[in-house]
Amino acid sequence: MTNERLQGLAPVWQPESRLLVLGSFPGEASLRAGQYYGHPRNQFWRLLGTLWGQDLAAMDYERRIEWVRLKGLAIWDVYASCEREGSLDSAIREPQLNPLPELVARMPRLRAIAHNGGESARAMRITGRLGLPVVRLPSTSPANASWSFERKLDAWRQLFEQVELI
Repeated sequence: MTNERLQGLAPVWQPESRLLVLGSFPGEASLRAGQYYGHPRNQFWRLLGTLWGQDLAAMDYERRIEWVRLKGLAIWDVYASCEREGSLDSAIREPQLNPLPELVARMPRLRAIAHNGGESARAMRITGRLGLPVVRLPSTSPANASWSFERKLDAWRQLFEQVELI
């Protein structure tokens, strides 16, 4: 087990954001690239692209982030830092929470918070006190192979429709 403390990524947001999607903590590929959902098999960008009718996965990262902001989506993680060997959420040790209430307070148009997967959803005790609907979405991680892409897409589509992101 490594004792090296890993640092997460800065949030992607703007005051007009209407939905905050929270992951747990970036995997190794994402940390190396300095990009959210940087693993090529993670379905996050494919899901968003399908919902918005754009091939986000084919775009460079900066362009993807422009689309996210344009559409009113904010992205961050529950954990600011942790110790972890590998990329699995089950390997996260000594996590430190991000200041979620502070970010939420800076987005007055926020309509909901969504947790991308189970480890992120462990923070629902915190996000549930922020005065907004909180939803647990199926993880877009390649480790979540029990859900088909279509089933994940249906769950994500329902929430995106509710908060008027599509």
